Amino acid sequence: MKQSKRFFSDNTASVCPEILEAIGAANHDLVVAYGDDPWTQRLDEVLGAFFGTQVRAFAVATGTAANSLALAALSPPYGAIYCHHEAHIACDECGAPGFFSGGAQLALIEGADGKLTGAALAAALDGQSVSVHSVQPAAVSISQATELGTAYRPGEVAAVCEVAHARGLHVHMDGARFANAVTYLGCHPGDVTWRAGVDVLSFGATKNGALGAEAVVFFNRGLVRDFELRRKRAGHLLSKSRFVSAQLLAYVESGIWRRNAERANALARSLGEAAGERLLHPVEGNEVFIKLGDAGKASLRAAGFEFYDWGPPASGEARLVASWDQDEHHVQALCAALTAS
Repeated sequence: MKQSKRFFSDNTASVCPEILEAIGAANHDLVVAYGDDPWTQRLDEVLGAFFGTQVRAFAVATGTAANSLALAALSPPYGAIYCHHEAHIACDECGAPGFFSGGAQLALIEGADGKLTGAALAAALDGQSVSVHSVQPAAVSISQATELGTAYRPGEVAAVCEVAHARGLHVHMDGARFANAVTYLGCHPGDVTWRAGVDVLSFGATKNGALGAEAVVFFNRGLVRDFELRRKRAGHLLSKSRFVSAQLLAYVESGIWRRNAERANALARSLGEAAGERLLHPVEGNEVFIKLGDAGKASLRAAGFEFYDWGPPASGEARLVASWDQDEHHVQALCAALTAS
């Protein structure tokens, strides 16, 4: 069977060997359930060492659950959550933040290359009349890397957090591709999270080699409050949580988070260079956004390449995603096709 030259999403990637080995190592004996196992009990310590501060971490199975439960801890049902208008929580989670929070609304803000700025957030807050008749500003959510493949610098995160905290809002970071962003930036994981003011992080491993492993990481541990009960009520207190926790521990302790992200990022850079002037946004992770036009997209698909259309149907835009285990020959073939077109 001919192998697909697939650039749809890093969700299509396989599970890396170290993760499978960690799951296998946890798959023995009768072990206490619901998070009281030795693997889950180590999460706070290991993730705390990774970020360089004390944390409270909770394992969940999906990024949607991580984002939505984290935001539910930050916003009351009558709250407003500020985010970029292309944020994953706004476009791809079927209203889950509102559902899990009991009714909080998303307030969408424009921004170049998928980013919020402190100035744009301040303008949005200043422009909203707040009274008993309106939703109440409660939280801000930013994505690292963004939905357009760019990475927030530590100073950019700090600027957003400074405005948010000055107005009494807490800050959540959607880190579905956190490893890709940190690897690109070459900074310490703490530099773009708690040191910059982030209160809660959705720490994603699934897109970067895990089977299905995410964590909600509280840097502001005072915000944990009833999170455990929210997680249970939402159906994300896993009885056999050792198998998720074992993945997260292996992901961090073995360094595969960085190795996998470095490879995916390098392959994406090659695609971005081949795209040339058709590139729509800087390549600062493992996603590449290009303007191909209808004819260009049809030509690539006829050659066997698979990818998602992006933006309005008439835009002619496309998104290419390089996964940690992407076939390098397929990347080279796509680069050649882009260069020739």
